[in-house]
Amino acid sequence: MRRFILTGAPGSGKTTILRQLELDGFSVVEEAATDIIAAAQTRGTKRPWTQPSFIDEIAQLQRDRQVRSSLQRDEIQFHDRCAVCTAALAVFLGYPISAFLSGELDRIQKEAIYKHRVFFIRNLGFVTPTNVRQISFEDTLRFEKIHEEMYCDLSFELVFIAAASLTERVNIIKAAVKYG
Repeated sequence: MRRFILTGAPGSGKTTILRQLELDGFSVVEEAATDIIAAAQTRGTKRPWTQPSFIDEIAQLQRDRQVRSSLQRDEIQFHDRCAVCTAALAVFLGYPISAFLSGELDRIQKEAIYKHRVFFIRNLGFVTPTNVRQISFEDTLRFEKIHEEMYCDLSFELVFIAAASLTERVNIIKAAVKYG
């Protein structure tokens, strides 16, 4: 199985791209942070990213989803983020990298869970805030830079997907997967 990561700043269009890849017949694994935030907000925690357990909750859900996805026999899977993104989020929020998250980073590298070619979805030039995505465009640019540095530090190859139509972005990804 070949697992590819889609990453990038909040609001860059990752989920829309992932949905289209799914409609095109590819197996996808959902982002964890959005679900952790939404669940916490449903329980009454308006800003769960201020809680000390936030980063490890994301990392644990990512691990659970990745392990469950291993039971599938799809040739190709696209993952909306991974532990590297969670480490970037920790840095962005000013949290230390926990022992659990550090272990996850080691595990995905030692076990070569993901292909080293990562699709880095560039920002669209704006961000639309939602209940879950409460970030300014300026902060998305800072977060995007942290993501890029984190992946480069871990020797991943970034394939930059510039702002374009959904069809163009998806076709670039599909071509890179087909020939790589």
